[in-house]
Amino acid sequence: MTETFGPEYVRPVQKDCPRCVCCTAALCDRGRSSVRQCSGLTPEEHRHTVDGCPCSAESTRNTAAWRIAQVRATRLARELPLTDDVEALLRAMAAGAVVDDPAGLFPQLKVRGLGRLVHGRPAITPLGHTYLAARDEKRTFTGALVVDVDMTARTARVEVPAWRVGETVTVLLDQVLSDTGFPPDLVAGRWFEVEANVDVATADRLVLTYFRAGVSAAAAAVDTDPEPTTGADADAGPGGGL
Repeated sequence: MTETFGPEYVRPVQKDCPRCVCCTAALCDRGRSSVRQCSGLTPEEHRHTVDGCPCSAESTRNTAAWRIAQVRATRLARELPLTDDVEALLRAMAAGAVVDDPAGLFPQLKVRGLGRLVHGRPAITPLGHTYLAARDEKRTFTGALVVDVDMTARTARVEVPAWRVGETVTVLLDQVLSDTGFPPDLVAGRWFEVEANVDVATADRLVLTYFRAGVSAAAAAVDTDPEPTTGADADAGPGGGL
């Protein structure tokens, strides 16, 4: 007697991503919201196919990887800046100079994502510009309101009145949780103190670091630290992991 177990199950074919040639649409949707990017969400045997996917890359604005890269470059500039000679090389590239590297300093920029080779010559990356901005711009502590959180995307919308009243910027929810130690269900609707470059013109340029509790709504629009904070004094909160 032949037994039948019904029709053979075939997994539905997933739609290709319309923005890249390497991933499915579902993978890129998840990759954009993960610091692991598409490659980190893919089984190892297929990882080479999606490695470097632009939909989730740190070089693509508003991906999770891009957001965390902005924070890391900013904290690098504030807490552990480059040596003078390496930073001078980075500034020369930022000025558009064709630079040589007889001292072999460029690998220190490349490993941090601040520089790359273009046609065999050292060149600055967008992250390198973020680093230099964090070195040069004024950053002050000010109040910030977490308006709401998106648990699926792992993001939070934050209003910084000292930058722009009524407008929000998006940050990684895990950054807020790591800095403050708060659980995610107690973050929305709460005021925090953050360090921010409030003089920038656009939301993409606004980088928030060092979330910490203790700011009242009344004091939210007042800078509590008029001088930029650097070095060991900068990280007053528990969030040293980002």
